[in-house]
Amino acid sequence: MLYGQAIATVAAGGRRSAASEESDEAILHLIAGGDKGAMRVLFGRHNVRVFGFLMRLVDNEATAEDLTSEVFLEVWRQAAAFEGRSQASTWLIAIARHKALSLLRQRPADKLDEEELALIQDPADDPETALQKSERSELLRDCLRQLSPAHREIIDLVYYHERTVDDVASIIGLPQSTVKTRMFYARRRISELLAARGLARAAI
Repeated sequence: MLYGQAIATVAAGGRRSAASEESDEAILHLIAGGDKGAMRVLFGRHNVRVFGFLMRLVDNEATAEDLTSEVFLEVWRQAAAFEGRSQASTWLIAIARHKALSLLRQRPADKLDEEELALIQDPADDPETALQKSERSELLRDCLRQLSPAHREIIDLVYYHERTVDDVASIIGLPQSTVKTRMFYARRRISELLAARGLARAAI
């Protein structure tokens, strides 16, 4: 998979960096200067979150892996372009979103409705709790499939990536008022869909 190969190409042979003690923003400065150790640190901190975000958008593990590699290779090439107007993690997600949307635009329109957001099941749960979580997870996935891609994206960023409205506005390139409006309608629609299935309120 490109996921492992690409980052290995970037990081291979780099000296051990002191970047592990630095902020993400300072690490990007080091990366801009060619510090491969700093690149390894940034990748270690954020690759799982970036992969998870991409996985929920493209709904394909191999594709998400390849896109994750592309994201960090882009960071390696463009670190000097980071201006610090947002958090480094927000910048990473914005790059990931751009790459995912570029790919999704090449798919047939019906494929865009196959994205889903999975709830994480705790392996320590007893069988009854695990079953309840599984049923709730499937119910939520079914409701989320019925949201527009724009509304699913807002739910993912705000509730699953814990991004602020300001962060989301920066990532998707829209005013905060638009983000708030989409979030309102997304939550209301989920509540309506869950109510139609006999639940009083959304679990989001």
